[in-house]
Amino acid sequence: MECVLTEPLYLDHAATTPLTPAAVEAVRRGMATWANPSSPHAAGRAARAALEAARAEIAAAYGWRHEVLLTSGASESLAIALRRCTAERRIVSAVEHDAVLRAGGQAEVLSVDAAGRVDPARLGDVSGALVAVQWCNSETGVKQPIAAIAAAVRDGGGLLLVDAAQMPAGDELADVADFVAVSAHKRGGPPGTGALLVRDVAMLHPSGGQERGYRPGTENLPGVLGHAAALAVPEPDHAARRARLDDAVRRSGGIVVAADVERHAAIGAYRMPGVASAAQLIRFDMQGIAVSAGSACASGSLKPSHVLRAMGWSEDATREVVRVSFGRTTSDADVERFIAAWRGVARATGRFAA
Repeated sequence: MECVLTEPLYLDHAATTPLTPAAVEAVRRGMATWANPSSPHAAGRAARAALEAARAEIAAAYGWRHEVLLTSGASESLAIALRRCTAERRIVSAVEHDAVLRAGGQAEVLSVDAAGRVDPARLGDVSGALVAVQWCNSETGVKQPIAAIAAAVRDGGGLLLVDAAQMPAGDELADVADFVAVSAHKRGGPPGTGALLVRDVAMLHPSGGQERGYRPGTENLPGVLGHAAALAVPEPDHAARRARLDDAVRRSGGIVVAADVERHAAIGAYRMPGVASAAQLIRFDMQGIAVSAGSACASGSLKPSHVLRAMGWSEDATREVVRVSFGRTTSDADVERFIAAWRGVARATGRFAA
């Protein structure tokens, strides 16, 4: 009997998404003309000029009129802000990415509501504090009321660090955040590069070296060029696709996480009651479908999701949730294929409802 291979279907774009053709070409160009941007000779000066042009393009994509420090990605950007900010205190929400929880040390923790949102009216005393909030949660897709949070932090005498790694480029944070962490590989750029947008570098303790003395190490010119090129490519609106998936999951006996609040159009988290996430992932993978359980940085952990636990979910329930995330290549047919796979898994485990 002939073996028929299943065409792969990638629905884990929130973990990382393929490079755009423009980003691939930009990286290739950067590698072909590589020189150390800190070198004083002609090749180094040419590399520096290309680096600064790309830095300006990244700033423009976010409407940012202040400093842009080039980093190895959002995790490093977050660590720089959290560990070297001049603020006396650190406050983080209970649903932050593991990178924030690690770098935040003994930070004070903000509770969230059942949907995983921070209530701007209940921030408490933020004077002299750096407050870290992930704009779009990487596990659930829930979006924070970031403008209202920013206003409350500013009025309370604090500074705001926004993890914007999951969000498309845009100027919404240009006038409200003090620090913004962004990542290239979440937006169609190469891995290993990102940026920390900084309103005023005087809010950071310098470390010496490159990046105006705030981040040592030779700049990744090919990566930065790829990052800038990727940001210039518009991202599709997946709202209708995610709404279709939400509806199908409900009809099939599943639970849509945080269904009634504003969420990222390309990220959905779904619980299949009675079926472990690990079992679901295996069954989907056998059909060539790649999804995840929680954020990529924690999906291999046996620990229950701290995000869902902070939202009031039981430990057992957290272990039955998978994340589905769309990207530039995701089509309506892809969503229908996943819906059919979801129903097949539910039926095979006796959970099919519709």
